[in-house]
Amino acid sequence: MKKIIIATILAAFSFTSASAEIGVNVGVSGSMGLFVATASEADNGRTATSLKENNQASEFIALGFQSIFIEKSFADRIIIGIDYVPNPLETEEMTETRLNLKPAATATNGLETDTHVQKIKVEFADFTTGYIAVMLTENLYAKVGLSTVDIKTKETLDTGSSYGDTSIEGTSFGVGYNKTLDSGIFFRAEGSYTEFSSAALTSSTGINRITLDNLDGVAGKISVGKSF
Repeated sequence: MKKIIIATILAAFSFTSASAEIGVNVGVSGSMGLFVATASEADNGRTATSLKENNQASEFIALGFQSIFIEKSFADRIIIGIDYVPNPLETEEMTETRLNLKPAATATNGLETDTHVQKIKVEFADFTTGYIAVMLTENLYAKVGLSTVDIKTKETLDTGSSYGDTSIEGTSFGVGYNKTLDSGIFFRAEGSYTEFSSAALTSSTGINRITLDNLDGVAGKISVGKSF
């Protein structure tokens, strides 16, 4: 999907590249976002006799990041562009101490437990968004985008297993204000809402399975750029 987004945007740029005023904008952005993620974990147990466990939790994720963008204007009303976050975004490392339950015929309460510690951190890399914006007035615009981002897990599990990597897609909707100076320098302020698709990962041992049930949030963005 990421290759399709990039190819579509580049095709739009090349379509009118021979015109005197190419109508290309380039710039940088700074964003702050607050997202909520809901994930569930299924623990099938380390042995055939271990009790199976299922857990679900939600976390708020605050992220600050920078991006670069290039876009093409059509008839001063339609803008097609691509936005790319060059630096990976990392969550804080989460540590969890859990009790592994297993039947024990000799235990007085019928169960035995052992303690294991899990540490996990998630990295979001190659966050790429292709978008279309429509100028509603001279300064106000509405925007819709399609994003892809790679999820890389960095974990230390007491079981010795690990998780692989995956990618998710997101759809965003936003509104913003654009002010262009006579020199071609422009400034923007934008707010948006993004909702990502779900994803599932199974540990290398097959014991655990994590499902990202929901990831969505809002972001504010300030941009500065130059029109050519």
